[in-house]
Amino acid sequence: MLTGKQKRHLRALGHKLKPLIQIGKKEIEDALIAETNGALDHHELVKVKLLESCMLDKHEASEALSCACQADVAQILGKTFLLYRAATPPVIILPKAEPAVKSPTL
Repeated sequence: MLTGKQKRHLRALGHKLKPLIQIGKKEIEDALIAETNGALDHHELVKVKLLESCMLDKHEASEALSCACQADVAQILGKTFLLYRAATPPVIILPKAEPAVKSPTL
């Protein structure tokens, strides 16, 4: 699960990306999942675009594809969303998650 700071970092990196994956009227099937897995293995951060012919909602599509690929959704904006899955070793270095701050007891 990504923290807010990590999502902001990924959104900044993903801003300049072109969509590598497009979801059309065939929606999410095995070939699309395989293509997305390959793109995530190679790039770690992938922009996905929903075409007009896609009948899925952007939230449904991002959830279904991220679950199928074991990836995190970094952003949903308009008809596009960003998927992130760390490679081994990771190429994209994410900011560290800050530990929870305890409030002083009175």
